[in-house]
Amino acid sequence: MDISRGASHAEAAPSTGTTIVACTYKGGVVLGADGRVSIGNYIMNRASNKIAPLSDFIYLCRSGSAPDTQIISDNVKHYLDQMIAESGEEPTVEAAANLVRLINYNNKDHLVGAMLVVGWDKHGGGQVFGAPIGGTLAKEKWAIDGSGSTYIWGYCDSEFREDMTRAEAEQWVKEAVALAMTRDASSGGVIRLITLDGTGAHHTYVQGDQVPQFIDDMPFPGRDPVALPLPGAAPAPVPAAAEGGMVIG
Repeated sequence: MDISRGASHAEAAPSTGTTIVACTYKGGVVLGADGRVSIGNYIMNRASNKIAPLSDFIYLCRSGSAPDTQIISDNVKHYLDQMIAESGEEPTVEAAANLVRLINYNNKDHLVGAMLVVGWDKHGGGQVFGAPIGGTLAKEKWAIDGSGSTYIWGYCDSEFREDMTRAEAEQWVKEAVALAMTRDASSGGVIRLITLDGTGAHHTYVQGDQVPQFIDDMPFPGRDPVALPLPGAAPAPVPAAAEGGMVIG
């Protein structure tokens, strides 16, 4: 997610530095996002929360311009709270998705937001709606967006199954986000997962050193880097065990 704004918003190229992923499974739905927030090439936050609650059972995965998607989520949450107060019932996922679509489309010349509306209701179970830049809305079994999504279409196509269990769906989402973080410089940091079913929302937080590693990945630092000597300083003493040119153990 990039929070930078150009001199002219209408002329600025949209930047969606993020990876957001969601999929349905029998009984519910799983959504996930990375935690990196950047301003241009500068990473300002590695543990940002890009998943906004719209109600107890509906969440919005946000990518694109952070202020744009935040104002959309705030407005939709306000409308859904009014619906709950008047009807006494939880809103449907489709109703929330259509509110996102309406705001996104009516302000398509001013907003840069690529989002996923993900939730569970008693009428349709787990549901995923894609709401990309421009105001389109599409209901899918799984959906991805953000800059990292371009790297994982093949993985998502080949590995998704409609008969996945909850554990398999959570693993699918986590691996998809981790694979995108491997190749996309605008995605990284931590991974947040939320599983939604009839019992509510279940949150999982994957720290940076627990993100799955893949071939050619740089390993997460296991300790503080060794300090380099200052120019002109005396060289550090060589440990006794290394004097022979070999360290064992």
